[in-house]
Amino acid sequence: MEKVNLAQKFSLFSEHWSPKIVGQVQDMHVKLVKLQGEFVWHHHEHEDEMFFVVAGRLLIKFHDGDIWLEAGEFLIIPKGVEHLPIAEQEVQVMLFEPTGTLNTGNVQNARTVADLQEL
Repeated sequence: MEKVNLAQKFSLFSEHWSPKIVGQVQDMHVKLVKLQGEFVWHHHEHEDEMFFVVAGRLLIKFHDGDIWLEAGEFLIIPKGVEHLPIAEQEVQVMLFEPTGTLNTGNVQNARTVADLQEL
């Protein structure tokens, strides 16, 4: 068992849209990621995805509306739901996702991170 300090872990990296593994619960990875700018429309065929905003403000666009998340709030996006995260300024996010979940879901592009770094 090892306690995790989120501020210390976030201080270890600066790149955006590149999730880092900081823990595992059963078959779920706990990931930290810094977001800034617009990501890509995508969905996850087989995985639900949980976004927990640690710091900042995150917009998640859906085809039928938008949801703003403030620090201390989270949203669970069910599998198959297409979404587009947008961070006007840097946002620190904790993700809970099944192991093997690609950050870009059904889309493969330059922002796809298949081999995640563990902090």
